[in-house]
Amino acid sequence: MSGAVESVFVSYAGADRAWAEWVAWHLREAGHRVELDVWDWRTGDNFVQRMDQALRRATAVVALFSNSYFDPERWTHEEWTSVVAGRRRFIPLTIEPLSGGDIPDILTAAIRKDLHGLDEPAAIAALRDAVDGPTGPLDPPQFPGAAAAPSSGEIAPDGRPRLPSSAGVPGVWNVPGRNPHFTGREATMTQVREGLVGGRQAVVHALHGLGGIGKTQFALEYAHRFASQYDIVWWIDAEQADQIPVHYTELATRLGIAKPEAGTDHVTRSLLQHLRTRDRWLIVLDNADDPGAFEAVLPTGPGHVLITSRNPGWKDVVPSHGLDVFPREDSVVYLGNRIPGIAAQQADALADDLGDLPLALAQAVGVITSGMTPDRYRQLLISKTAALMANGGPPGYPASLAAAVVIATAGLAEAHPQAAELLRLAAFLGPDPIPTAWLETGRDRLATLTLDPDDFMWPQTALQHLARSGLARVDHETFQIHRLTQAIVRDHTAEADATAAEDDVTNLLAAVAPSDALDPVFWPTWAALTSHLTARLHASTRHSSLHQTLIRAVRYLCVSGQARAGRDMAATLHPIWVTTLGEEHPDSLGVAQYLGHATADLGRNAEARRIIEDTLERRRRTLGEDHPDTLQSANDLSATLDRLAEYEDARRMDEDTLERRRRVLGEDHPDTLTSANNLASTLSRLGEYEEARRMDEDTLERRRRILGEDHPETLISAGNFASHLSRLGEYEEARRMQEDTLERRRRVLGEDHPDTLTSANNLSNILDRLGEYEEAHRMDEDTLERRRRVLGEDHPDTLSSANNLASALHHLRQFAAAERLLKDTRARSRRVLGEDHPDTQDITENLAQVLISLGRPFEAQKLRAAGGKAGQRRARRKPR
Repeated sequence: MSGAVESVFVSYAGADRAWAEWVAWHLREAGHRVELDVWDWRTGDNFVQRMDQALRRATAVVALFSNSYFDPERWTHEEWTSVVAGRRRFIPLTIEPLSGGDIPDILTAAIRKDLHGLDEPAAIAALRDAVDGPTGPLDPPQFPGAAAAPSSGEIAPDGRPRLPSSAGVPGVWNVPGRNPHFTGREATMTQVREGLVGGRQAVVHALHGLGGIGKTQFALEYAHRFASQYDIVWWIDAEQADQIPVHYTELATRLGIAKPEAGTDHVTRSLLQHLRTRDRWLIVLDNADDPGAFEAVLPTGPGHVLITSRNPGWKDVVPSHGLDVFPREDSVVYLGNRIPGIAAQQADALADDLGDLPLALAQAVGVITSGMTPDRYRQLLISKTAALMANGGPPGYPASLAAAVVIATAGLAEAHPQAAELLRLAAFLGPDPIPTAWLETGRDRLATLTLDPDDFMWPQTALQHLARSGLARVDHETFQIHRLTQAIVRDHTAEADATAAEDDVTNLLAAVAPSDALDPVFWPTWAALTSHLTARLHASTRHSSLHQTLIRAVRYLCVSGQARAGRDMAATLHPIWVTTLGEEHPDSLGVAQYLGHATADLGRNAEARRIIEDTLERRRRTLGEDHPDTLQSANDLSATLDRLAEYEDARRMDEDTLERRRRVLGEDHPDTLTSANNLASTLSRLGEYEEARRMDEDTLERRRRILGEDHPETLISAGNFASHLSRLGEYEEARRMQEDTLERRRRVLGEDHPDTLTSANNLSNILDRLGEYEEAHRMDEDTLERRRRVLGEDHPDTLSSANNLASALHHLRQFAAAERLLKDTRARSRRVLGEDHPDTQDITENLAQVLISLGRPFEAQKLRAAGGKAGQRRARRKPR
């Protein structure tokens, strides 16, 4: 090696990995230090961080130019732009023919070295010359008129990557054509390649997954991408295991080792023996089912076997890779590349409707590019799923999705009828994972299943057959049917069977629903249940037994911090039930109550007030003043009035509701304590801090005793009590209580729950009062970012956090930043809450004080005058 030793980073597109391995190998052989991601980075590493570190360490970056390299969706763009910007040594090597228009303008001036079209010795010399620099000829140049000497054709030593080639395929090759639209799967491709090249003997790897997931397409891409690394690549349709000897005989014939007079079994044994003596071969067994049927016919020797199968049982036999649906970003890229002009939002919505299933995406492309808009396709998908999914199989797939599902379902019904019954039942649930424990809990209510009461292995046996058929994904706790498979099964179910299945699903969901929506202990169950309940909303009119479960589900969504999902569910149910049951039916009013609750939680208080007032009036008329449901609506209305700053009206309602609840429900009933908590909050807003503190202290003690220290409602009282202590100047005790409450809420509710963010907001308020401005600033920034993400830019609580952050910036003398934030926050508050709302007035006064600090007192005076009452208020941070 004539040049200096370089620290080389190899930059390449995933499709060109074979070239990257070859380049890295020969540069290491030449004495350079080489970093290659697939050799040197571990699973679980942060890709972006590792790439950044590698680029910083490198003295030279070797870039393998190809059409894939300049794909805008690949990380290679970040790699070469970083190198060019940093003015580090950049060594471009072209590995396939490129025109000038294929290369970005900023790189066209760089001198490139072509590796494509060369034999291996010439390519090695070109590579070393590119990295080491030209040295001039060491031997006399050959006479230009002489014929080129043929290459030796020597096989590279075992284990060394071969020079990749795009000019052809191995001499022994029968692989179907490559899918030109193959997308994504790069991480899995890397895992498979590493697994296969990592052993010295025959290495067998399996790909398993649902039907339509793209297993065959992946194997095709692997075979074509790494074709140059093999002398033999043989593709076998392995669906019928007893036909493997026939396929092996075909291969043996191509290799010239088959004896015409010998039977297929003898030829199979001869082929397997021959493969033990050769390297660089790849056998693909596509759609292999039962691992036991292949035990005697899997090749051994220094080659590779790649298996595709719907049966996850292969993972118990050989290293396996489970293929899932596309990540959403891959679906969007695929649709964007295949459908001209489709907007990213349209592609995202279509991918969501299709559940990111590769076969379904390919079929959709086929229909849409034949003259249908994406929006029309989505509309038809709602009611004509099976018909659309039967609309021809795209190139490279053996059948349409509908045909594949129908064939698999028919085979399952014939061989394992219990599994087929379970599939039909699951088709009427939602598309999310279904806990297996639900089946065990509700088995006595499932009339559509033929069950032996003494069969202690049910439903595990049925699920095993479902998984093996590729119709379900099964793990140790849940199973899942793809949404399109569900739709196809539903469309092929007779009307009477469908009605019976819907009845069973209703009974199952009612059986597993917890009676309590408030206690976080039950939230994991509600989380799993809600998606399946959502799938039953329009069918709920026929199943009144499910109504209370649905109402509790909306309540769970509200109290768990998912107000938007809660409002969506309630807004869907309410008009359906009003139409079928009437406006004043208890169930219609029950869902209306939580529609108002969820709307208020979203910060839409004026809209919530209208819904809650209407519900309260109807409940007073139909149920009476003292009915618990009426009192719940009265409680919701007083809370909304408080948010609207109508404090005197809120106080009167709180006092009346509290008195009634004490009389009807008792002093310690949780609803009575809710009213006491709300009255204390309103008294605090009115400046009656001592009375508010007394009530909060009493309510906190009762809630701790009745509900426990960590119950969400107990934590509401604890947070409120800490805020009252702060208002009374007892900052250290307030800090201790607020820190404890925040820690408990993070543990019980999660970092991003609105109540947790309230505690964080209020703690930063106390820190500000204690003069700990840097820590208050840090907490305010974090809380504001989370509230913006969780609640939205214009939610009153988000505006409160923005006001508090501006206050911290003011204390830290970052006046310009505080002014910008307060101007934006004030504009939002005036629009959302109104000019006269106390929060808007506080923001206005804080902005005035910042203007004074900036030396603009006349502007501050003008602002105060325009704000009316704001000029009479003292600037403050908002506890909320």
